[in-house]
Amino acid sequence: MPSGRAAAWPNLFLAMLQTRWMRKPASPWIDAFGRLDILINNAGVFPEIAECEDHSVEVFDYIVRNNVRSAFLMTKFALPHLKRSRGVVISTGSEAGEMGEPTAAPYGGSKGFLHAFMRGVACEQGKHGVRALCVCPGPIDTAWTHKETGPMNEQMEKQTLAGTVLGRRGTPEEMANVFAFAASDEASFVTGALIFADGGTTIAKGGPGEMAQSFVREQPKPTLDLRHSHDGLKGKPVENRTH
Repeated sequence: MPSGRAAAWPNLFLAMLQTRWMRKPASPWIDAFGRLDILINNAGVFPEIAECEDHSVEVFDYIVRNNVRSAFLMTKFALPHLKRSRGVVISTGSEAGEMGEPTAAPYGGSKGFLHAFMRGVACEQGKHGVRALCVCPGPIDTAWTHKETGPMNEQMEKQTLAGTVLGRRGTPEEMANVFAFAASDEASFVTGALIFADGGTTIAKGGPGEMAQSFVREQPKPTLDLRHSHDGLKGKPVENRTH
C-alpha cells in the first residue's frame, strides 16, 4: 500500500459470513486507506485428526467455511478494488493441498481447492492486470504443529518434522518473507503459481529430516515480534480422533 500500512480485521470471520458487510461499496479498508492493493487469504483451520470414515461432518463443514468459503468471499468482493489498483490476491495453500494429508483429508482437500481456485482467478483476471497465486507452507512453528497445543500426537509431530528435507519447522518470519516477495512488484511476472515454502516436504522420500545435521535443523533467529505466533488455536476446537 502507498502508506506502507496494512490492516487485519479482528471480526473477519463474522464479517465474511455476513456477506452484506462485504458488499458495501466503501469497505472499511477502503475507508481507512483509500485503495486496496493486496489481498492475502491466510485465515484457516486445521481442527481435527481422524481417518475419513471417522471424521466429523460438523468439523468438515467448519473447515469448508473457514478455509474455502472465506477465501472465495474475500476474493469475490475484493476483485473490483484490485482491478482498479492492478493488485494481487495471495492465498495460503499447503503442501497438503499437493500431496493430500492422511488423517486430515478434508483439510488437504480444502487447500487443494485454494490451489486450483487461485490458478483459475489468475487466468481470468490477468487481462485486468490482477495477479493471483498461492504460497504453500509446510510445517510451521505455530500452535498447529505442536502436540501440546494442536491436534497432532507425538508420533505425528515427529513424522512431520522427519518428512522435511531440512528436519525442522519453518518460522512465521520465513513465511512472511515469501509472502512479502510474492506481493511485491519484484514478483510482477508471477501469477498462477504455487510457491512451495515447505522445507522440501513435497520432494522428500522416507524421513530425510532425521539425517539433517544439527546446524541445518536450527531455526533462524527471528527479527520480527513473534509473541503471538502460537495463538492461532485460541478459542478454536481441536481434536485427535485417532486414539
